[in-house]
Amino acid sequence: MIEVEKRQPTEQAKTTSLNMVQAITDGLKYKLETDEDVLLLGEDIGKSGGVFRATDGLQAMFGEDRVIDTPLSEAGIIGTAVGMAVNGTKPVAEMQFLGFIYPAFEQIMTHVTRIRMRTMGHYHVPMVIRAPYGAGIRAPEIHSDSTESLFTHMPGIKVVCPSSPMDAKGLLLSAIEDPDPVLFLESMRIYRGAREEVPQGFYQVEIGKAKKLSEGTDVTLMAWGAMVPVIQKAAAAMEEKGISCEVIDLRSLYPLDKDMISASVQKTGRAVVVHEAHATGGLGNDLISLINDTSFLYMKAPVERVTGFDVPTPLFALEEEYMPNDKRVQAAIERVITF
Repeated sequence: MIEVEKRQPTEQAKTTSLNMVQAITDGLKYKLETDEDVLLLGEDIGKSGGVFRATDGLQAMFGEDRVIDTPLSEAGIIGTAVGMAVNGTKPVAEMQFLGFIYPAFEQIMTHVTRIRMRTMGHYHVPMVIRAPYGAGIRAPEIHSDSTESLFTHMPGIKVVCPSSPMDAKGLLLSAIEDPDPVLFLESMRIYRGAREEVPQGFYQVEIGKAKKLSEGTDVTLMAWGAMVPVIQKAAAAMEEKGISCEVIDLRSLYPLDKDMISASVQKTGRAVVVHEAHATGGLGNDLISLINDTSFLYMKAPVERVTGFDVPTPLFALEEEYMPNDKRVQAAIERVITF
C-alpha cells in the first residue's frame, strides 16, 4: 500500500469564502495545475462545465485533453477511467447523478474494486468517481437516489461524503492522491448552501476519519452529507430542553471511523443514526452492528434510525415527506432518552 502524506493548512494559509461546489471546483483546479497526471472526464463537463457547474471554466484553462467531454455512456466513462488509471494517470470521472451510475455498476464491481487484488498488487487504480446524490432539489425520477450502501458493500473502493466546503476540498484532494479508487459523493441539496473559509492551495482531510461537530453527554447523533445540518438543527432544539447531544459527521462511509463512533456512544450510552437512504439495507444497519460489537454493554437504549422510506425516491411533490427532518430526529432522540 502506498502511503499518502497527510498535510494540513498552516495557520498562515490564505482562505477564500466558498460554498461546497466552489470548493470542489477549487480542488479540481489545483490538482490540474499541479499534477499533469490528473485529468477529468464526464458528460458535458467541458464546454458546459457540468450540470452543477463544478467544472466550469476548467476546459478553457487546461484544454480538451485534460477536461474531456465524453459520450452519454456511464459504463464507457468508468471503463475508460479504469484503463487510464492502470496506465499511470489519475482520472476523476463524473457521474451526472448517482442514480445514473447503475450502467457502470458492473465496471465498478468487476474491475475498479478488484484490480489490485487480481494483479496481486502489481497494479492499482488511483481514480475518483464524483457523483452528485440525494433528494431535495426537485429533480426528476432516478436523479435523487441515495444508494451509497451499494458501494460500501464493495471491498476495494473507499466511499466519502463531505457536508462542508472545507471538508469537500480536503477530502477531494485526499481522494485524488489515494492509490485506490474513491467514490466521492456530493450532496446536491447543500451544494450552494452554507459558505465557509476554505484554505487556498493544498491541504487534506484524512479518509477514514469522522468529525465531531459538538460535544455532548446524553446521546450521540450521526449523519453525513445533507443530513448533517438536519441533526445539528435537532441537537440545538434538544439542547433547549436540557438534552446534551454529541454530533458526529461521519464524512467517510467506508472505511468508517470506528474509534470515534464507539468512544462517543460509550460516553453517551445512546445513539441516533440519520440517513436519507432507504431503511432496509442502509448504512445505518452497519453502524448499529458496529455499536453492538464494540459498545453493547454501555448502551442505555436501543439505537434509533431516522431514514428515508422503503420506496423509490418520490417525485418532488412528496420529496419533503420522504426525507428525514429535524422533527423526526427530535422524536427519535426523545425515544432513546425515555426508553
